[in-house]
Amino acid sequence: MKHYSVLKMESLEYLNIKEDGIYVDATLGYAGHSSEILKRIPNGYLYAFDADMEAIRYSDSVLKEIGTNYEIIHANYEDMKEELLKRGVQVVDGILFDLGVSSPQIDSMTRGFSFMREEILDMRMDQTQDFDAKILLNTYSYEALRDIFFQFGEEKKSALIAKKIVDVRNKKRFETTIELVEVIKEAVGANYFYKNHPERKIFQAIRIEVNHELSSLECVLPDAISLLKQGGRISVITFHSLEDRITKKVFKQFSEVDDMVKGLPEIPYEYQPMIQLVLRKPLLPSDKEVNENSRSKSAKLRVIERIKENEKEK
Repeated sequence: MKHYSVLKMESLEYLNIKEDGIYVDATLGYAGHSSEILKRIPNGYLYAFDADMEAIRYSDSVLKEIGTNYEIIHANYEDMKEELLKRGVQVVDGILFDLGVSSPQIDSMTRGFSFMREEILDMRMDQTQDFDAKILLNTYSYEALRDIFFQFGEEKKSALIAKKIVDVRNKKRFETTIELVEVIKEAVGANYFYKNHPERKIFQAIRIEVNHELSSLECVLPDAISLLKQGGRISVITFHSLEDRITKKVFKQFSEVDDMVKGLPEIPYEYQPMIQLVLRKPLLPSDKEVNENSRSKSAKLRVIERIKENEKEK
């Protein structure tokens, strides 16, 4: 199965992997990053999370060829801390997040992530959940659709598109991706459609809502920081501005001194920041990588290191 892991070597290099460390791949996908981590930790252990059983089955077969010192956990990364604690893991040496949709998911004819082919509307990362894109489109109110398209898709014609969807579904339920694409085109007009490609933004917005992507990310990043050993690192690869904004905000919050004590000559230990930014600005893919894989064009890598001792290390 063809899968291209974006910024693979850069994200791993910045993790400073130790051969006896405990690492977490929060977004296993098709094992691009996990394979490389496992090769580098002969005396360590890897915990990998994914909600997609197709990806888990494939990745398990790949990782078995490298070693046995890993466990794949079928869960959303939002549950990372809880799942690790169940396994007696309180601190780890590094965590990797590769957000977004993997190439096999986009290219699959059955998952409904692509707006370029006729597929059943789905877009679930976790295919064991009931809620999918079809339910969303056929049941959400005009106001809810408008707000999702505007907030998660940043589409300026969200209101027009939401109204058209509600008008059309009153006559016929939405079933396929191309039906939705055609309605988007009708709502905004062919000129705007071909110039601005609003279908990309609407599909992104629906996918984010179906999988609770942004709320999960906001929840997990503070948990991930709390799991790090002193000197441990987190690498996060984002693919759109909403993910990157959340990541930047959380990292800023945990890396700055509280305003209440900022002016003091010596900052009390309890007020000192928990992490430091390893990269002041996000790292972008090289021109070579973008040429090899156009989907990497929007990727950004942010990295932090925990500088405060974790109480659970004692």
